[in-house]
Amino acid sequence: MVRATVTFGVLFAITRGMPRRTLADMAPFEMLLLMTLGDIVQQGVTQEDYSVTGSILAVSTFAGWALVLSYATWRWKRVARLVEGEPLVIVRDGAPLADALRVERLPVNEVMEAARQQGIADLSTVRLAILEPNGRISFLSDHH
Repeated sequence: MVRATVTFGVLFAITRGMPRRTLADMAPFEMLLLMTLGDIVQQGVTQEDYSVTGSILAVSTFAGWALVLSYATWRWKRVARLVEGEPLVIVRDGAPLADALRVERLPVNEVMEAARQQGIADLSTVRLAILEPNGRISFLSDHH
């Protein structure tokens, strides 16, 4: 259980440090990491223990921590901000905010693509664009 708890903590820290993106927006190496993560983690968590008991303990520990975090984010707003992240303004009054985009490693052309997908042809009509914690971009426009 200790191994699974430490691994869960490391995985949580890594995922919080990654840029916010939906699966469709992930780079190929990010998708590859997600696909192989389970096998990589399994070896470290169970230390080559192929028993059913070891597997059940590892999975139960991860599920338990996921439940604890789920409850904590529901119960305490401060924990929710830490675990889930906060919305981030990336465009204000038609101008992309370079510092915010740099922090999230989000190119302007991806913001423009997201705007076009929502029927916004020009960022100059956007009052606010907000990068949501789930990786999607919400646009508040003068024309919508």
